Amino acid sequence: MYQSERVMNSIARRARSFMEFYKQRLAAFAGDQRGVSAVEFAMLLPLMLTLYLGVVEISQGISAQRKMTMTTRTVADLVSQTSNVGNSYITNALNAATAVMAPFPDSNLKITVSSVKIADGTATVSWSDTKNGTARAIGSTVTLPAALTADNGSLIWSEVEYAYTPTIGYVISGTLTLKDKLFMRPRQSTCVLREGVQSIC
Repeated sequence: MYQSERVMNSIARRARSFMEFYKQRLAAFAGDQRGVSAVEFAMLLPLMLTLYLGVVEISQGISAQRKMTMTTRTVADLVSQTSNVGNSYITNALNAATAVMAPFPDSNLKITVSSVKIADGTATVSWSDTKNGTARAIGSTVTLPAALTADNGSLIWSEVEYAYTPTIGYVISGTLTLKDKLFMRPRQSTCVLREGVQSIC
């Protein structure tokens, strides 16, 4: 009987020692802060990456939009400065406007410049040229803002379209079609004549 009590007491002491050991280990584990930073970083990394790439892609998109607006104005400005344009002048003007888009690729850029004649409140296309796009049909009707059709005359109509594709495509996926247009009155004459196209101012 005495022997079995000793065995039981020994087992009990070992059990208490075992429990105390693991209690200390659990307390040490609960108080260990060494892995907290790594866990927090792993949890925040996707959010931080999304924010960073989103800012990069949006800023590039805004830059492309501004370049496209400058291109639209450049085309209208170059063509409205003269009273008569030929093939070489139009080609040079469109190429110069295309250069404004750098460093964005001009393969995604469509530029159309047209002369619009206004008579009795009706606007029609006198001539039209384009680069990478579709020229307006001569004689086709154009819907203008009411303030621009109040007086007879003509306008230079610049239209630019750009297909913006994000470099990474992480936040903004697919292709965004950016468009802009501008009407500008000729500066040197009532209208800008086009070489090879019969038109009356």
